[in-house]
Amino acid sequence: MTRLSVEMLAADAPAPITSAGHAQLGIAVLVGIAVIVLLITKFKLHAFLALTIGSLTLGAVAGAPLDKAITSFTTGLGSTVAGVGVLIALGAILGKLLADSGGADQIVDTILAKAGGRAMPWAMVLIASVIGLPLFFEVGIVLLIPVVLMVAKRGNYSLMRIGIPALAGLSVMHGLIPPHPGPLVAIDAVKANLGVTLALGILVAIPTVIIAGPLFSKVAARWVDVPAPDRMLPQRASEELERRPGFGATLATVLLPVVLMLAKALVDIVVDDPADSTQRVFDVVGSPLVALLAAVIVGFFTLGRPAGFTKDRLQQTVEKGLMPIAGILLIVGAGGGFKQTLIDSGVGQMILDVSEDWSIPALLLAWLIAVAIRLATGSATVATVSAAGLVAPLAADMSTTHAALLVLAIGAGSLFFSHVNDAGFWLVKEYFGLTVGQTVKTWSVMETIISVVAGGLVLLLSLII
Repeated sequence: MTRLSVEMLAADAPAPITSAGHAQLGIAVLVGIAVIVLLITKFKLHAFLALTIGSLTLGAVAGAPLDKAITSFTTGLGSTVAGVGVLIALGAILGKLLADSGGADQIVDTILAKAGGRAMPWAMVLIASVIGLPLFFEVGIVLLIPVVLMVAKRGNYSLMRIGIPALAGLSVMHGLIPPHPGPLVAIDAVKANLGVTLALGILVAIPTVIIAGPLFSKVAARWVDVPAPDRMLPQRASEELERRPGFGATLATVLLPVVLMLAKALVDIVVDDPADSTQRVFDVVGSPLVALLAAVIVGFFTLGRPAGFTKDRLQQTVEKGLMPIAGILLIVGAGGGFKQTLIDSGVGQMILDVSEDWSIPALLLAWLIAVAIRLATGSATVATVSAAGLVAPLAADMSTTHAALLVLAIGAGSLFFSHVNDAGFWLVKEYFGLTVGQTVKTWSVMETIISVVAGGLVLLLSLII
C-alpha cells in the first residue's frame, strides 16, 4: 500500500477514541488478546464473556475513555449480528431440517452405495463437503460419526482412512466457505464480495481437501492404525421415519444457496452495470439472505413434506435448529465488538503504518495473525473475527479478488494446529476413541495441512489474479 493511499485512508477515517502512540497500542493489543486467551483457557470462561472483557481491557490499556470503549464494543457487536446473525440462523434451520428429515442420511447412503474399496475415502470427502455446506462443524461431526464408524466396521477399514477425509471435508467448509459464521464475519469486516469469495473459496477448497483428506489419510492410517471403536451407534434420523426425501431433491436444496450466490457473482462480472435489470434481479436473489431463505422455504417442501412432517413438526424443527446457535451468535457478535474496539482505538491504522515498512505481504500477515490467535485461543471463530478486525484496513486499497483472498487467508490461518484448547480436538478424540497423542498425530496434523495448503494456494492465486 502506498504512502498516498494510507494518508487518504487516515483522512477519511473517524478520529480514534484514544491518542495513544504505536507502542502503547501494540501493548494494548497484546494485553487484550492475552486477557481473552487466559480467560478462555485458564479460567474456562465462555468466549462471549472473554471477548467482552478483553475488548474493554484493550480500550483501557490504550487510554480510551471507558464510555467510548463501551460504545465501540456495542456498536461493533450490533453491526456484526445485524450483518450475519440472520444468515447464521437460516443456515442452522436448513441444517436441522436436513438432519431431521433424513435428507442427510439419503445423501450419505446414496453415495456410499456407489462407492467401495479405494473409492471410499473419496466418497467420505464428498459426503462431508456436501453435508458440511449448511451445517456447523460440531453438528456435522455428530451427523457423520455414525456413518464413519459404520463404514469402517463393515468394510474393515482403518478408522483414520475413513475418518480423516470426513473431518477434512467438514473443516475446510467451516473455515473457507460461506455461509459459515467465520467466513461471513471476515467478509463483513473487510467488505469483500461474497460471491467472489465463495467462488475463490471453492477453488482453494478442492485441492486442499484432497491433500488433507484422502491423501493424508493414507499416512494417518499408518501412524495410528486403529479400528472403529466397539460402541453403540447413535440412532440415525431416518430410522424413525416412514420415508425420506429423494437424493436429487436433497442435493438440489443444499446446493441452492451456493448456486444463487455464484450466479450473482458471475452476472456481476459479465454485466457489470448496476443499472441493468438483470444484474439488479441477481443482486437480490443472489444475496446471502435471500439465497438462504429460499433454500429454507424450498426445504420445507423438498425435505419436510417427503418425510411426512406436519406444520407443527416443521415448527419444532425450526425452533430446535435455532436454539443451539445462541452461543455462536454471541461469540460472533462479541468478536465484532472486539474488532470495532481495535479499529476505533487506532489499531487498524497502526497496522497500516507499521506494515508499510515490512516486506511481509498483507495476505501472509493476515494468515500469521489468525494462526497466532488460533494457537492461543483454540477457537477458529475467535481467530477469524479477531484477525479480520486487525487487518481489515489493509483491504481498503485492494481489488475485489484480493479482498476475497484476504478473507480466505484469515480463514486458512484460523484452522492451524488444533490442540488441547480446542473443543473440536476433544470431540474428535472422544468419538474416535483416541489417546491425546493419537489425536495430535491425526486430527491436529490434518488441520495444520489444511491451513498451510490453503494459505499457500491463496498466496499463489494472489500472484495470478
